[in-house]
Amino acid sequence: MTKKVLIANRGEIALRAVRACKEIGLKTVGVYSSGDKDLKHLRFVDESVCIGPANPTESYLNIPSIISAAELTGTDAIYPGYGFLAENFEFAEKCEASGFKFIGPSPDVIKKMGDKISAKNEAEKAGIPIVPGFKNKIPKDEKKLFNIANEIGYPIMIKASAGGGGRGMRVVRNENELIDGLAITMKEALSAFGSDVVYLEKYIENPRHIEVQVVGDGKGNAIHLGTRDCSIQRRNQKIIEEAPATGLNEKELEQVLSSCINLCEKLSYEGAGTIEFLYKDGKFFFIEMNARIQVEHPVTEMISMFDIVKAQLKIALDMDIKLDQNKVTFRGHAIECRINAEDPLEFKPCPGKIIKMHPPGGFGIRFDSHIYSGYVVPPYYDSLLAKIITTTNKRESCIRRMNNALDEFFVEGIETNHSLHSKILNDQTFRDNDHHINYLESDLIKRIKNESGI
Repeated sequence: MTKKVLIANRGEIALRAVRACKEIGLKTVGVYSSGDKDLKHLRFVDESVCIGPANPTESYLNIPSIISAAELTGTDAIYPGYGFLAENFEFAEKCEASGFKFIGPSPDVIKKMGDKISAKNEAEKAGIPIVPGFKNKIPKDEKKLFNIANEIGYPIMIKASAGGGGRGMRVVRNENELIDGLAITMKEALSAFGSDVVYLEKYIENPRHIEVQVVGDGKGNAIHLGTRDCSIQRRNQKIIEEAPATGLNEKELEQVLSSCINLCEKLSYEGAGTIEFLYKDGKFFFIEMNARIQVEHPVTEMISMFDIVKAQLKIALDMDIKLDQNKVTFRGHAIECRINAEDPLEFKPCPGKIIKMHPPGGFGIRFDSHIYSGYVVPPYYDSLLAKIITTTNKRESCIRRMNNALDEFFVEGIETNHSLHSKILNDQTFRDNDHHINYLESDLIKRIKNESGI
C-alpha cells in the first residue's frame, strides 16, 4: 500500500517536498491557509485541506488543525519542512501520539537541541568546541553577575535559550549596558519564545558563520555532507550561502566534522540537521544545532549529489537507504541567493501581485521557487520568494554564473532584493572571501547608500 505524506508547510519547501515524494512513489496531502489558496504546490498534491485563516497562529502553527487534516486524509506521516512547527517538540509528540510518523528527529532530541543551554552541553560532551560563557541560571545579585561577566570578558552576547531566527540576542560591551541588556533580552525572549531564560557567552567580533550538514538514520549511524559558509546576513538572517566553506583551518575542520558525527551518533539523530559555528582566527565555536532541514540545503545537494529531502523521507518511512560516509563525495562549488520580497536596503517586506516573472536557466543553474506570474505574495509570512543556486568547478566561476543567472531573472510588480545580490557578488571583499557576518550591514550597505545619495 502506497504511503501518504502530509506536508505541514507552504511556499518553496512545500513544493520541494511534493517533488521528492513523487520521485519515490509517495502520495501527498497539501495544507493551506485561507490566504494561501493559490500556492503552486497545491496543483500537484493528491489532496489538499484548508487548515484555517491567513494568520499563521490559526493555520500553519495550529497543531490541532494539522492533526485533524492528517486524520481526515488518512495520512501516514507528516513532513514539517523548516520554520513554523519544524522544531516544535510538542508538535512532534502529538504527531506520534496520534499515530502519524513525524519526519524528523525524535521529540526528545528536538527538545534537547532546541534549548541552547542543553545543546551546548551535548555538543561539549561530544567534543565540539563551544564559545566560552556562563550556562547556569543568571544570578539576581548584581555583584555576582558582574564577576561572571568580567570572567567571561566583554563584549558579551546575551542569548535566549529558546531563541532562533536571529531573535533573542543582544551584545553588551560594559557593566553599564549589562543590567538593561539582560532585562530587555529577557522580555523579548518571553514574548517571542514563551521563556525568559537567557545565558551569557563571549561575543566573537566579526566571525564567519560556518555550518555542517548532517544526516542520521535514527539507529546510531550518521554522516556529514560537508560545510557551508553563511556569512552574508542581514538582521542575523542569511541571504547568501555557499558550499563548501573555503579558507578554513583543515586540521580544526577535520576534528569538528568528526565531533559532529559523534554528536549525532550519541543522540541517535534521525533525519537532516545542521550544526552551526562561528569561525574566527582558525577556530570553530559551536552556536546551535537546527534539528530540521535548512533553507540553504540546495548548495550542499549540488556539491554532494545527495538528495537530503528524499533521505529524510526514506529514513522516516523505513525505506531502503544506507548512510555511508565513504560513499559521500564532493565536487565543485555552489552558491545560493535568497530572493526576498523586500526593500533591498531597508529590508522592509514588500508583498503584492507579481505581474511578470522569468526564472533563470541553463547548465549548472537551479531555481527553487513557488512563485509565478499573477501570484499574489501575501503579507502574513516570510518574504522568501525564490532560491537561485549555481554550481561550477570553482568559487570564482560560480560567482560569474550567479551574476548571469541574476541578469536573466526578473520579477515585476513587487520590490525584491535582487539588486542587492548583484552588488554583493561584485563586491571585492566578498570576491576575496574576506567578509564576515556583520560585513553586509556594517560596511557594504552603508557604502551602497552613500553612493546612491540615500
